[in-house]
Amino acid sequence: MISSFRTQLLSLSLLIGIAAPWAANAQATISSVGSGSVEDRVTTLERISNAQAQLLQQLQQQLSDTQNDIDSLRGQIQENSYQLNQVVERQKGILQQIDSLSSGGANAGAQASGAGDAAAGAAAATGSAAGDATAAAPTAAPTQSGDANTDYNAAVALVLEKKQYDQAIAAFQAFVKKYPDSTYQPNANYWLGQLNYNKGKKDDAAYYFATVVKNYPKSPKSADALFKVGVIMQEKGDKAKAKAVYQQVIKLYPNSEAAKQAQKRSAAL
Repeated sequence: MISSFRTQLLSLSLLIGIAAPWAANAQATISSVGSGSVEDRVTTLERISNAQAQLLQQLQQQLSDTQNDIDSLRGQIQENSYQLNQVVERQKGILQQIDSLSSGGANAGAQASGAGDAAAGAAAATGSAAGDATAAAPTAAPTQSGDANTDYNAAVALVLEKKQYDQAIAAFQAFVKKYPDSTYQPNANYWLGQLNYNKGKKDDAAYYFATVVKNYPKSPKSADALFKVGVIMQEKGDKAKAKAVYQQVIKLYPNSEAAKQAQKRSAAL
């Protein structure tokens, strides 16, 4: 649309550039029609008048087309802005709900290397294993649609709208198993970590939080997930491991809110 708009402006500029000297020449021609018979002069004037009328009509059409393009572009911009605002508001709502379930920490994005091994090691120290965590579904997995977006949203709705946390755990567990390549994998594992933590299943929670850090170190959830592993270590009484994890958070995600929280907790140990 923008390319078309620029093309229209260029065409209009060229047309005006061509029309200006032509109109001036036509005006000069009018002043020089004094020779010849009256009939010839009338014919010449009619020809010039017709040419000018055609030029004005072309200019008006160009202006009309350009205005239509501007109106269409303005409408598209407004529509895109509205859709973007809707997405932003929905994400804000989800993040607020996550924060309300959480005991602390915040979302932060960072690129990390080496965080996975630290988190996985800390999670392993809790006595949790992958088989134990995936086998811990409290209810049968719900029927899935076969579409990753639909199934993820359905699992989120079980938490945010229906408050059915056991069913949500089963739904997220089924999701991470069925859609291993989905971009929602970090979020789904984080949800599983938080939901299990809220139920007091800290070993399973540590496993899922560590999975986020190990498999998706560039995810916005990674900093907070690693911080949560440290919190679990601290709550289980292993201060040394907790402090080591907090130091990893500070080192790998220095600009995150999770790093600020880790600094406070580390200093208090």
